[in-house]
Amino acid sequence: MAIKRQQTTARMSAIVTHNGTAYFAGQVASDFDADVQEQTRSTLAKIDGLLADAGSSREQILSATIYLKDIDAHFALMNEVWDAWVPTGHAPARACVQAPMARGSILVEISIIAAVD
Repeated sequence: MAIKRQQTTARMSAIVTHNGTAYFAGQVASDFDADVQEQTRSTLAKIDGLLADAGSSREQILSATIYLKDIDAHFALMNEVWDAWVPTGHAPARACVQAPMARGSILVEISIIAAVD
C-alpha cells in the first residue's frame, strides 16, 4: 500500500497515511496567549479538521501523546477539556508528559495516530 502525505512542507507533513493508519504531526493552539484550557480546545479543533482530512474521526483515534509545559499546573485543567472531547467508549491509548516547548508560550501540544477507513 502506498504512503500518502498531506499538507506537506519541506520539513514535515501534517498527516502521513499508510496501511489504514494515519500519523499526525503534533498540533498546538492558534493563540499562544490563551490559557491551557483554551489552548487545548484550539488544538483539539485543529485535530478534528485533520481527522476529517484524513478520512478518520475521534472514534478511530488509536493513540494520543500530550505534551504539557507544566504538568503540575496544567494536567487537571487540560483533562477537563480532553475528557469532554473524547467520545464515550472510545478513549485512545494515551501518554501525557511534561516537555519543554518550541516556544515558551505554548502550553500544550498533542500528537495522535488514528485508523482510517
